Amino acid sequence: MRTRFAPSPTGYIHIGNVRSAIYPYLLAKQSADGKFILRIEDTDRARYVEGATELIEDTLEWLGLNWDEGPLVGGPHTPYFQSERKPIYHLWAKKLIAAGRAYADPTDAKTIDNYRKVCYNEKRPYLYRDFRPENPPEWHEGIPLRFKSDPKPRKWHDEVMGDLEAGPEVQDDIILIKADGMPTYNFAHIVDDAEMDINYICRGVEYLSSVPNYLALYEALDLPVPKFVSLPHILGPTGGKKLGKRDGAKSVTEYRDDGILPEAMLNYLACLGWNDGSEQEIYTKDELIARFSLDRIQTSGARYDETKLLWMNGQWIRRLVDQQGIDEFYPRTLGFWPDAADNFDDAYKKRVLAIIYDRLKTLSDLRDMTTYFFRNPSIDTDMIVQNKFLKKFSIEELSELLQTSAEALTDSAWDEDTLQATLNQLLETTGRKPAELFSLIRLSLSFAPFSPALNLTMSVLGRDLTLARLHQTVTALENL
Repeated sequence: MRTRFAPSPTGYIHIGNVRSAIYPYLLAKQSADGKFILRIEDTDRARYVEGATELIEDTLEWLGLNWDEGPLVGGPHTPYFQSERKPIYHLWAKKLIAAGRAYADPTDAKTIDNYRKVCYNEKRPYLYRDFRPENPPEWHEGIPLRFKSDPKPRKWHDEVMGDLEAGPEVQDDIILIKADGMPTYNFAHIVDDAEMDINYICRGVEYLSSVPNYLALYEALDLPVPKFVSLPHILGPTGGKKLGKRDGAKSVTEYRDDGILPEAMLNYLACLGWNDGSEQEIYTKDELIARFSLDRIQTSGARYDETKLLWMNGQWIRRLVDQQGIDEFYPRTLGFWPDAADNFDDAYKKRVLAIIYDRLKTLSDLRDMTTYFFRNPSIDTDMIVQNKFLKKFSIEELSELLQTSAEALTDSAWDEDTLQATLNQLLETTGRKPAELFSLIRLSLSFAPFSPALNLTMSVLGRDLTLARLHQTVTALENL
């Protein structure tokens, strides 16, 4: 099993690109001697973006999709950059010329455009083979080289789409080598896949229409035809069209910077258009390798759902913390804490993480959800007096409830269990419901829409800070 991922370094690598790497990786790893190859298709120099190759490598490494051959690691089929394989393409091109299956085409762009207009006016499809030059010159770099097609019915099997066929009308004299001497994708990938012994080709369903031309090239070059795996589009959130940048097709590194875990991203994208027939949703990489199969890839497009990705990321945060413990997981949170946390040591931040991790959807949530652990929040009495559980109380009643609570907590031992017992006793003493009393205390301590269990929050904040904030809120209420 030899598979490949062959991206073009023309910009950032978004989630649609990455799924085209995940499936061939899983396939290769199902075989004891399987190989996953990374090849950089950088022949389009006009669209080349500096640093894009490094971004591709970094993204794959982050996801744990380590390649067996390719840039950085080498291999028996080097070089793995198409721009460095130009002599190889020319050798194969000359084989086609010698066999009478390729010709130099000096036709200028204006003439080709006129051919298109003729076909349009005659209401027939434009096929360049209808306008082949009668006496083409000898080919050399500087003149495009075209394939001399032999149109006929083509049939093939796609591992996802099933048995397919196409007529001669979709086969044409495609360009093999451009005027600059570099190959087109249509030619280069066939040569490279053959030289690198790739036997499973995973790529987007948009290439299906080109397969008849590819089959003609395999035939002309006397090459074995690999197995084709056409991956349906990832659709936008509405499901109506292919996911684009405007719909959230961000760079994978942006998701990483937002606090998405690689385990969650890999899990989500692998299941975006595939399932093993069970109700399971959370998979480790090893589980994906064990269970992945081509016959379970759906033939229709899969709708991108960022809400599902965030849910899955939250599941992975909880899973990893529960499995590894706070100490081992904590380094992953570095860089995601609020600025105010810089003044506190790791031990304190681990205590905060321990009581809040089960509410996180992304690691970046730490910035908004933990600030009050590191600095006093701005007192916002409106959050109290407008709270749905508290708005029925007068200012005097709210102030009295807080003072009573502060007095009871002053004499309490400051461990989680005792604090909870003290809070429960306060419910009896005041005759208030948990949603009323606990909401009042929670808001007074955090002035945030969310905080962990009250006894846990107070335990981490400490006695002095907890009591100080309660008294400060009492003062603010009394001054209304």
